[in-house]
Amino acid sequence: MHPRAGTVATADDLIDVDQVVGAYYDLTPDPADPAQRVVFGTSGHRGSSLDTAFNEAHIIATTAAIVEYRRAQGTDGPLFIGRDTHALSLPAWQTALEVLAAAGVTVMVDARDSYTPTPAVSQSILLHNEALSEAGVRTSGPGLADGIVVTPSHNPPRDGGFKYNPPHGGPAGSEATGWIAGRANEILASGAGTIARVSLEAALGAETTHRHDFLSTYVDDLATVLDLEAIRSAGVRIGADPLGGASVEYWGAIGERYGLDLTVVNPQVDPRWAFMTLDHDGRIRMDCSSPSAMASLVARMNPADGTSAPYDIATGNDADSDRHGIVTPDAGLMNPNHYLAAAIRYLFSGARPEWPASASIGKTLVSSSLIDRVAGDLGRRVVEVPVGFKWFVPGLLSGDVAFGGEESAGASFLRRDGRVWSTDKDGLLLALLASEMLATTGKTPSQHHADLVRRHGDSWYARVDAPATREEKAALAALSPSDVTAAAVAGQPITAALTEAPGNGAKIGGLKVTTKDAWFAARPSGTEDVYKIYAESFLSADHLTEVQAAAREVVSGALAGR
Repeated sequence: MHPRAGTVATADDLIDVDQVVGAYYDLTPDPADPAQRVVFGTSGHRGSSLDTAFNEAHIIATTAAIVEYRRAQGTDGPLFIGRDTHALSLPAWQTALEVLAAAGVTVMVDARDSYTPTPAVSQSILLHNEALSEAGVRTSGPGLADGIVVTPSHNPPRDGGFKYNPPHGGPAGSEATGWIAGRANEILASGAGTIARVSLEAALGAETTHRHDFLSTYVDDLATVLDLEAIRSAGVRIGADPLGGASVEYWGAIGERYGLDLTVVNPQVDPRWAFMTLDHDGRIRMDCSSPSAMASLVARMNPADGTSAPYDIATGNDADSDRHGIVTPDAGLMNPNHYLAAAIRYLFSGARPEWPASASIGKTLVSSSLIDRVAGDLGRRVVEVPVGFKWFVPGLLSGDVAFGGEESAGASFLRRDGRVWSTDKDGLLLALLASEMLATTGKTPSQHHADLVRRHGDSWYARVDAPATREEKAALAALSPSDVTAAAVAGQPITAALTEAPGNGAKIGGLKVTTKDAWFAARPSGTEDVYKIYAESFLSADHLTEVQAAAREVVSGALAGR
């Protein structure tokens, strides 16, 4: 933990916006350098212009590759494009629009010339493709829409990000991103200057460029997925902190549209994020699940003068609003796993009677096993998938998965009638659900979690990093269950060693080991020379420490045996 974690940023912590934007245009990537190539992770391509990892050439090449990919797939409808509040997002959005217009792609841009949350892009794609069919969202055939979101999510202010959402509305799968990244790097190698572009003025005035009201489309539709009347009637006092992100105008519109007692805690947008408190490592990061990054909002809910909390529920979102943070007067900032379990219990216990009785609960394999225990009580099947929200897309589209959530505070769920709402993470949705839970049950989400602890026991969960070379990371990603030679973890026999997710059989890209009262998962980092150890114990904090130590030994033994 950095000594200044949780304290407000100082001038020395802030980026020089002109320098970051200038580097976007001035620096040219070297395609022979792996660190300067286009690489799609679980949420698109990310990097900083200062590192020559997110520059104009990258966006020209990636947009051109997306144009080729969508044509090859027969996607000939409109492309919905949105951006967040990072300094690099507007320049990258403009570059992409110039390439898209030159290619003759019909593009839907925000009618307000403003920011667009990731879930609003997903929802607009789905609504367009649903209107093409009388049998739900269509994902094949003519006229289909897709989208681009220009965002590095909760990454520091110096970073930029660029992600593609196909016609299913969710994050693109590895087949699509692999092709797009590969083609983009070919274009980088041959020279991004070969790609046709028009001026920004010409792109904005092109016959193929149209204005789309993302905000009203999203806000007006919220009543189909949440009981907003219950929130209004109960008078729940909501404090919503956009953390300087794309939801800033959406929260005010939601409060006004539905008559909620809702305060936008901090409406300021600053690409330097000078108002933020520093994250655990001393960097500015808009991680709404981090106690350090959320320190200001947590402090508001616990006034120093001893007065009562100003809000019944306070929430935070990251820069593109696909993640949520929930703060309650009785518990402060909730652990994301605790909130997921409480939300699942609430939604599947009668709050959504029209949901299919056979609908499953989706979780990533590094999410808390408390979810499995809750699902067992509910008599619902758990679909456990690898890390990445893209794995929930098919189930959410079909309605077979009513709720999909991941440990990093990202989730979405079906409309009240069982139809798909979004196939990307929706931080506004999950933030508002906390108020619905309080309005209809009289209990905060943290009180609901306390009920679950009394029934299922407390658990201790953490993620830590361990050093690993590039070769070791590659070996970890290629492990098989037979490589695990250990018989026990922290005093308990191993019950399973997994390298494929039980919910869909997809490769984990690492290893998960379970015992009766604990589990750990190890995955290589895509950006650093470490591997990530996720672990949970239902016995004690000390036992969790033992599990983490055992995880290192098990992984080392498995790697040594290869």
